Amino acid sequence: MLTLEQGKPFEEAKGEVLYGASFVEWFAEEAKRIYGDVIPGNTANSRIIVLKQPVGVVGAITPWNFPNAMITRKVGPALAAGCTVVLKPPGLTPYSALALAKLAEMAGFPPGVFNIITTAKSSVVGKALTSSKIVKKLSFTGSTEIGKLLIKQCADTVKKVSMELGGNAPFIIFNDADVEKAVEGAIASKYRNAGQTCVCTNRILIQSGIKDEFLKHYVIAVE
Repeated sequence: MLTLEQGKPFEEAKGEVLYGASFVEWFAEEAKRIYGDVIPGNTANSRIIVLKQPVGVVGAITPWNFPNAMITRKVGPALAAGCTVVLKPPGLTPYSALALAKLAEMAGFPPGVFNIITTAKSSVVGKALTSSKIVKKLSFTGSTEIGKLLIKQCADTVKKVSMELGGNAPFIIFNDADVEKAVEGAIASKYRNAGQTCVCTNRILIQSGIKDEFLKHYVIAVE
């Protein structure tokens, strides 16, 4: 399903499903360890008690480049903390989200805990999430431009926000680098997921002493 709707090779799709599952496993265990703190106060006979509680309904907006893992990475910690989630997956890749919702239902999640809105009208749903007084937090992965807009919209209801925006990933190679490993790393970073990742190499900076050797091996690897 992931390969059919997103287009990544089957091996990469399998890798993403395992990657996505790892977030579920991790945060399922972290749910058992949500402890508070007792902190010494500013006077001799006082203590400050910190309680960790669910923030409330969480709105989540995910990108199309990792339609499985970006959902579990947002929904996993929210559910572990005791929050319900309203998710808007990308209009280009909604089926992975619906499959995850089906799995959640099969696992025994009560109705209303993990909710999905599929739409091609992203701005309309985004505005509904940011303006709702019921939604207490918004988590977004996507462009810096849209992230700025969502932050502004969330200000009116003073929502908490978690933003993963844009990407800037220079690949730097020094003279003492292992050329074989440098080429391998550059290829993996540049071409993983057809280059559609937030850490995709957007500029390769090579120290002069190793430039010719690196470029020779890099061109061979690309070809």
